[in-house]
Amino acid sequence: MAANRKLLAVAAVACAAAVIGVTGCSSDGDKDPFDGMSADKIAEKASKASKDAGSYRMKGQMKQNGQTSDIEFAVAKSGDCKGTMGSAETGKAEFLASGEFSYTKGDDKFWESTTGSGGAAKLLKGRWTKQSNKGGKPVCNPDDMFSNKNLKKLKRGDDAEVGGAKAAVLTRKKGSETTTFYVALEGKPYFLKVVNKGSEGPGTVNFSDYGKAVDVKAPPASEVVDPKKLASGS
Repeated sequence: MAANRKLLAVAAVACAAAVIGVTGCSSDGDKDPFDGMSADKIAEKASKASKDAGSYRMKGQMKQNGQTSDIEFAVAKSGDCKGTMGSAETGKAEFLASGEFSYTKGDDKFWESTTGSGGAAKLLKGRWTKQSNKGGKPVCNPDDMFSNKNLKKLKRGDDAEVGGAKAAVLTRKKGSETTTFYVALEGKPYFLKVVNKGSEGPGTVNFSDYGKAVDVKAPPASEVVDPKKLASGS
């Protein structure tokens, strides 16, 4: 789902995942806040509301190269963010983006699977690596995460529920790929979930805690590995 891949670039993955708690349509007595709107217009409103909230949390799973990874991120209004990703097979890692830099700290299995070197895993044990963000811009910019430029040619299906919240269901099909967006029917029209199927990185992401403060701080310099030492393997 191209419109949502920017955030997961932090973890070098693409997000998506399995349907959670989906039920039937809203009851006849409920008023539809999107009555008369096209699916594209609903997506446009969801994009603006989610973007304007600034901060949020996302949690889900993605599948890549036959491996399923769990992902969880908290994003601040500034575009700074922090989170975790990984699996029992590939190891797990923490990710943090603050200002112009991003940081990664993984367990031994993560570094071994990423670098192919047990020596690197030993050098990096309990420490962070540091890298500059492309263009010096925030990695988790909500403007990019909730961009509506690709939210076109959608169709609305039967309403559903996501974690007990009623949601409008919007679907986009492009070739063999199907992306489904769940938009809150009550309160502000936030994105509640995005499901991607039939792509190279199928999976799910659930969104929550819109507008709640997220505190992200860069790790102490003493816990950050010197890139020159990492390159030399010393």
